[in-house]
Amino acid sequence: MRDPDCVAFLQWALPRLRLRWPGFRKVRRQVCKRLERRLRELGLAHISEYRAYLEAHADEWGRLDQLCSISISRFYRDRAVFQCLEREVLPRLAQIAGAAGEREMRCWSIGCAAGEEVYTLAIVWKLGVAPHFPSLGIRILATDVDPHAIERAREGRYGASSVKDLPREWLEAAFLQLPGGFSLNPEFREPVTFLQQDIREAAPAETFHCICSRYLAFTYFEEGLQREALDKIRDRLVPGGALVIGRRESLPGGVFGLDAWAPRLGVYRRSSASSPLPSPPAATHQGEGSTPDNRPR
Repeated sequence: MRDPDCVAFLQWALPRLRLRWPGFRKVRRQVCKRLERRLRELGLAHISEYRAYLEAHADEWGRLDQLCSISISRFYRDRAVFQCLEREVLPRLAQIAGAAGEREMRCWSIGCAAGEEVYTLAIVWKLGVAPHFPSLGIRILATDVDPHAIERAREGRYGASSVKDLPREWLEAAFLQLPGGFSLNPEFREPVTFLQQDIREAAPAETFHCICSRYLAFTYFEEGLQREALDKIRDRLVPGGALVIGRRESLPGGVFGLDAWAPRLGVYRRSSASSPLPSPPAATHQGEGSTPDNRPR
C-alpha cells in the first residue's frame, strides 16, 4: 500500500471513529501494515475498495477501530515523571489518604497496554514510597480495551528493551532474570487488578487518589471525545487527587476543577476551583519522540 493512499484513507476514516489524524501521523505505518493484512483477508486489492466495504458493512468499523490501536511503552518511560511521582506526588497523596483514615491508596491506569506503566507505578510505590508510609497499602486498577494486551500484562514477562530504563537496583529487586527476558516478582503484581474496559464507553464506579492516562485520550481522541473522557476521569479523582497525562500532551481548554501541579510533566490536581485551565497552544504536542505510549480505546 502506498503511503499517500494510506494517509488519505486515515484522514477520511479517523474522524468517523472520533479519532484525530495528528495523533497518528508518526505511527501510521503500524496501522497501514495492519490495514494491508486486513485487505488480504477480505480479498480486496486496494484501500479504495476497503473504503467502499466500510460503507456497505457497518460492523467493519469496529474492526477498523481495533486496527487503529497503538501500543508503544516501556518501564519507567519519562524518567522525570516517575521521579516526580516518587518524590512529591505519591507522598502527598499518601498523606491525604492517611488523613482521611484510609488504609490504602487507590490508583487507576487507563490504557495499561502490556502492563509496563502500571507495574512501574507498583515498583515506584513499593521501593521508593512505601517505606515512608508503612501502615498504608496501595491498590492499582489497570484497564485496557485489548484483551490480548491484558493477558500479556498478567503474565508479567518482558524483554530487555522493555526494562532498560529502570534503575539497576530496582530491576534487580523487582525482576527475576530468565533466558531471553525478565519476569516480574509476585509482590509487585499483587496490588494490580486488570480489567478490560474502554474509557470511551465506561469507567470504574469508585474514586482514586491517582489516575494515569498517558498518550491515550489526549493524543488520539478528537476534542469532543477528549472532554467526555476527561469528565469521567475528573469525577473519579478524590479532592486533591492527581491526574497524570503525557508530558507532551495538552488538556482541552476550558476544563474546570483541575489545577496545574507539575504541568511541564503533565501532572494536575483535582480541586474545587471554578476557573478553567488555559487553552492549549496552537501547536499540539505528541508523545516522546512523537510515539505515544498507549492506544486509542
